[in-house]
Amino acid sequence: MADWTPESHHEAFPGMLNGGIIGALLDCHSNWAATYHLMRASGASSPPCTVTANYAVTFLRPTPSRAPVHLTARVVESSADRATVEATLESGGKTCATCRGTFVAVKPGHPAYHRW
Repeated sequence: MADWTPESHHEAFPGMLNGGIIGALLDCHSNWAATYHLMRASGASSPPCTVTANYAVTFLRPTPSRAPVHLTARVVESSADRATVEATLESGGKTCATCRGTFVAVKPGHPAYHRW
C-alpha cells in the first residue's frame, strides 16, 4: 500500500489527475509489489531487478487531483522469475482505476538491469 498526493502539474485539467500519471503510479507500485514478492519467495536478501512485461489500466472514473490517492497491489500469480500483479488506485474511498500487469526479473546484461 502507498499514499501519494498529486500537485497541479499532474493534472489533465483543473481538478483531475492525468491518466498518464495514473498509469505510471500503477506500473511502479505494481512493479515494486512484484519485486518484493520475488525477493521473499526466493529467500534473497535484496530485491531482483524487475521490468514491466505488460500492463493494462482500466479507468473507472475521473480521479480528483486535490486529494491524496491510495494505491494497493497484490500478486495473483508467480513463478521463479515473474509475478502477475493486480492493483488499484483510490481517491476519497472510491476506486478510480485498476491495473493488471506482469513483471519479470532480469539478469546482468539486460539493458535495464539495476538501472533504478
